[in-house]
Amino acid sequence: MGSDVVVAPLPVLFERQVARTPDAVAVVCGDGVVSYAELNARANRLARLLVGRGVGPESVVALVLPRSVDLLVAMLAVLKAGGAYVPVDPQYPVERVQFMLQDADPVAVVVADDSGIEIPEGAARVVVGDSETGFASGDLSDGERLSVLGVEGAAYVIYTSGSTGRPKGVVVSHRGVPNLAADHIARLGVTGGSRLLQFASPSFDAAVADIWPAWLAGAALVVASAEELVPGRALVDLVVRSGVTHVTLPPAVLPVLEAEGGLPGSVTLIVAGEACPPDVAARWAQGRRMLNVYGPTEATVASTASDPLVGGVVAVPPIGRPLWNTRAYVLDANLQPVPVGVTGELYLAGVQLARGYLNRPGLTAERFVVDPYGPAGERMYRTGDVARWRADGNLEYVGRADDQVKLRGFRIELGEVEAVLTGHPQVAQAAVLVREDRPGDKRLTAYVVPSNSAEQPDPAALRRYVGKSLPEFMVPTAVMILEAFPLTINRKLDRRALPTPDYVAGSYRAPRDAREEALCAILGEVLGLERVGIDDSFFDLGGHSLLATRVVS
Repeated sequence: MGSDVVVAPLPVLFERQVARTPDAVAVVCGDGVVSYAELNARANRLARLLVGRGVGPESVVALVLPRSVDLLVAMLAVLKAGGAYVPVDPQYPVERVQFMLQDADPVAVVVADDSGIEIPEGAARVVVGDSETGFASGDLSDGERLSVLGVEGAAYVIYTSGSTGRPKGVVVSHRGVPNLAADHIARLGVTGGSRLLQFASPSFDAAVADIWPAWLAGAALVVASAEELVPGRALVDLVVRSGVTHVTLPPAVLPVLEAEGGLPGSVTLIVAGEACPPDVAARWAQGRRMLNVYGPTEATVASTASDPLVGGVVAVPPIGRPLWNTRAYVLDANLQPVPVGVTGELYLAGVQLARGYLNRPGLTAERFVVDPYGPAGERMYRTGDVARWRADGNLEYVGRADDQVKLRGFRIELGEVEAVLTGHPQVAQAAVLVREDRPGDKRLTAYVVPSNSAEQPDPAALRRYVGKSLPEFMVPTAVMILEAFPLTINRKLDRRALPTPDYVAGSYRAPRDAREEALCAILGEVLGLERVGIDDSFFDLGGHSLLATRVVS
């Protein structure tokens, strides 16, 4: 089913939609709306400027912009010019932003203003908004571009966590996105009257699965500030106020929304980014259409999807069956298919496979291997995920075959966090893992062995050190100092023997009035601690961004 998907470069497909529904709303942002015709005209003007700055096929353009209409204009403009965009969250630590800009080697960097961002040598600085005047607003012809658009050309590059200690850029072509969009439009019932919330950070590929199913169906994309998207009352209010009909969220967000009364039953809910707990699926699937979707960046966001989940039944929700024109294999160590019910490593193939990793041919060859079961010359992607087939033809996610984890919807290579920690002069060894010492509360925890036993590093200082080069979701909520790591008989790290983190604060200062007493009680309840003082740091006691929203609620 779905093999007849129209595959064309994304700008071509977008321009065809503009021709069909020029006056329809393409973007909802705050109290304002932007029509398809207006969005297209702005992107065309900026695209002509980018072509003049040397942007063409295989050119990389970095977009260091916050969530906004400007970001969407810039994204479209790069595609129209024939280049590939790299979304860079300006809220990332400066070190990480600079690494991404140097590694991507962009021809141009699009920014919101003239300040703050250090542009790599040889790259053009382009200020979005100010740069669009003086250029024609009609669609670009191939004659105006440096070369003809093609579906095999790079469309975007998304940086994901890397096990070697540095992020890696995944290069995705124009071929897979139309298939993803067509599948989702049909599967989720997206129509011209739909409104899809753009929840995921544009620096993550999940944003692609919000944007293109909306635009290729003539629907509206709802864009909001990071503050409006904070899980809890702010997010619930945004969904209701903006008339959102479809939303994709990590399962960890749902219990926070539950405390605020949940989402309207009319909203189609897609959960993705991490395993969905059975009890969460059972509660949230009641009275609404809810699907569980799975997929890595290396296969254009989504690869499998469940049928609508059944509410009220507590069972492990499947990750479903392959999307249109996608193949999934569960294989053993010899690349042989395993029987139904037996676990194996999940491999993916089909039109949505990425081209590989930017400037990393060795890693690309290691993860994208020959597909022995598909047409000649086809590749398959080794996901590192462990899965099994159910008797009904659905896939069930079991876990990981390596040290990659999914936490609150974010993909984290534990090796990258460990590499940063061991870069600290006071740290000789580091081990990082996800602990769930309270049901439903997963926390990234680090264990370190000092390089000098007489000079103990400060755990809070180590957390701040990690935060200088890694985004917030990769900063451990606790750092424990050990004299030595516990080892197995085979002299390997015994992860099960690592101690439970101690989040108890050092000195305690009691609340001085009823308000402080109430706040300390709330913090203690959310963090699972008996006593919290007025000088204690929420984050040093094991708090993270999602727990912070529970405090606010």
